[in-house]
Amino acid sequence: MWFGPVQALDMLPHSQHNTEVGHLTEVLKEKNKESKRMRSSFDALRELNDNLRKQLHEVSEENRKMEIQAKRVQARLDNLQRKYEFMTIQRLKEDSHATHEMKSLKQEKAPVSKPVKTALSGQVYELLIVFMDWISDHHLNKVEPEEPGVDGEKPSFKPFQKSDIQEKCVKLLPLMTEQLQWMPLVNPKIHEPFLKFIYWSLRQLHPGTQHSTMTSTLRRLGEDIFKGVAIKGTQDNSSEHSVENRPKTAAFFKSSSLSLRFLSTLIVLKTVTQADYLAQAFDSLCLDLKTDEGKTLFLEYQAVPVILKHLRISSKGLLSNAIDSLLQMTVESKSLQPFLEACSNSLFFRTCSVLLRTPKLDLHILEKLSIILQKLSKIKSNKKLFEVFTIHLMLQEIQRTTHPEHAFLCINLNSTLFNLGLTKCNSLTSSTSH
Repeated sequence: MWFGPVQALDMLPHSQHNTEVGHLTEVLKEKNKESKRMRSSFDALRELNDNLRKQLHEVSEENRKMEIQAKRVQARLDNLQRKYEFMTIQRLKEDSHATHEMKSLKQEKAPVSKPVKTALSGQVYELLIVFMDWISDHHLNKVEPEEPGVDGEKPSFKPFQKSDIQEKCVKLLPLMTEQLQWMPLVNPKIHEPFLKFIYWSLRQLHPGTQHSTMTSTLRRLGEDIFKGVAIKGTQDNSSEHSVENRPKTAAFFKSSSLSLRFLSTLIVLKTVTQADYLAQAFDSLCLDLKTDEGKTLFLEYQAVPVILKHLRISSKGLLSNAIDSLLQMTVESKSLQPFLEACSNSLFFRTCSVLLRTPKLDLHILEKLSIILQKLSKIKSNKKLFEVFTIHLMLQEIQRTTHPEHAFLCINLNSTLFNLGLTKCNSLTSSTSH
């Protein structure tokens, strides 16, 4: 069949179109195949991920079981360890005789240089005690008042010096507390100057600026002083002569020496917070203050602020004991006037003022306090302190409200007010006649 020129030209685009359609069809097929491959790969990856997740869950579960098993094994191990320690102790107790023989053999084989080391240690302690005595007597015993006086008295130390001393005491006290453990091994004559240094170091610590880390140190110090220190272990390597000359325990608070016991009592009152310890300390103090030597030591160690710490209504169980100890010092003796002068300061009068403001103060406490105030009122310079802390006004109010049958209290109140120039002489005599 013959086509004309025009028809031939019309057929060319149609053929080209078919070719392009065929090409595109092939491309589409390839794309479909690629899409299927990708979908297949995605399904495979998802399946692999599921398998891995399942394996992770199984491993986690296995790990949890292993941890539980490890805890059980550890508990079993701890039990076995405790059992082993218990059996070891039992075996040591059973073989104590054999152990003693072994120690005896070691003692015989000990080198001769051991006693020399002990002697040198004793000499070092004696040298240190000389320095401690010197520092205590010439520096630390110059205690600043805990609050400024109304008379404008100048302090002994400048502020930076006071801070420097406190800082050094804070560093020294833990070391001194540790050294208490070795006191049974040294000459008992060293105990008193050693405790004296500790006491004056404690007095340098101002309550408001006391270092927080000192709390446990002071508690341990007070307990060791109260209970005494027992030697840790036996000094089998020492010579027989040195063992006989050294005590195995160091008794401080329970010492038979009045001066050592008195010093220990003040340290206990300064450091301990347990009521039963403090009650025993006050009982011991009151007994010692019945002697002239005890009164002298009270003044020497400037103990009034130590007692005032417990002269507060919050310490109800110890309040009576604290006043009793002060009352012992008011007995007629050569120590009375120095004691009254030691009480003639702002700290003492402020403490009394706070105590007198307590509602319904116990009558016996009030009577004992009135004795001390009556004696203090005889010192003319104290009139200013009575007025500054309004004690004279409180005494007048107590006098007005006190029943006449409490004759002892009335006499003391009238005498005090008379000494302060607040009542006439005849009021005193009239009160005495009740």
